[in-house]
Amino acid sequence: MLTESREETVHTNEGTPRWMGIAVVALAAVSLLGLGVGWSASNNAREAQQAAANDNKTLRQNLDVVSQRLAQTEAANAQIQGDLSAVTGRLKLTQDELDKSHKQTGAIKTDYSKKIAGLQDEVQNGLATKASNDDLKAVSTDVNGVKTDLDATKQGLLAANGIINEHGTLIAKTHDDIEQLRRLGQRDYIEFTISGKEKQRVGNVSVELHGVSAKRNQYTVELYVDDMKLEKKNRAVNEPIFFYTRGSRQAMELVVNQIGKDKITGYISVPKSLGTTQAASSTSGNN
Repeated sequence: MLTESREETVHTNEGTPRWMGIAVVALAAVSLLGLGVGWSASNNAREAQQAAANDNKTLRQNLDVVSQRLAQTEAANAQIQGDLSAVTGRLKLTQDELDKSHKQTGAIKTDYSKKIAGLQDEVQNGLATKASNDDLKAVSTDVNGVKTDLDATKQGLLAANGIINEHGTLIAKTHDDIEQLRRLGQRDYIEFTISGKEKQRVGNVSVELHGVSAKRNQYTVELYVDDMKLEKKNRAVNEPIFFYTRGSRQAMELVVNQIGKDKITGYISVPKSLGTTQAASSTSGNN
């Protein structure tokens, strides 16, 4: 019985094809390989999807930053355009006022010349005909009246051009205004420009610049008058600063017309009694 069983077993094993076992092993290997490839591809796909999401997020952030900067740039451009329009309007207004002032000055000069010519003719005719003393007195009265009218006209022109402020003080805002005040012959005017913070001599006075605020149109200076030091803080452009020198009862006057970066430009008004000394000192100081 044992012998027969062994023979049957051997007979059964020999009947199974060997290629089927190999095929099963190969099929299992291929399946494992397919699973590995699929798992790797799935991981790669997830990583690619995550990278794409990160790239999209970064791109959106960059676009937001660019949009904000573009909005800021447009706002700045709008502000610049507004400032430019305002400056252009002010320049046009200033030019119109200047043209009007020149026309008024020309008309007054013409009227002044006509009146003087008429007075000269009257005086010459009076002397030629040997006019009486009463006639000469009348002509003199007329001349004085015309001079008074001319002085009043000059004062009115100065007030119209803003040279006389609300307190009745003569303030020159430009070089041409200074020339008009010089022609009045009441005071002498010493013009100056001070840069930096070094003390500078102007006539018999030394001026030291301590600060400029172009935004507020203000400046701060120290005046050295005789042996005194006078500090003038946060003074406005075209605001007169009055001070006295030793032995003088008439006030000197400092006015700054323009300010720039660490620079001021203006003049010192000096009474006629001190004008010669101040002018000489200014000339020697500048040399």
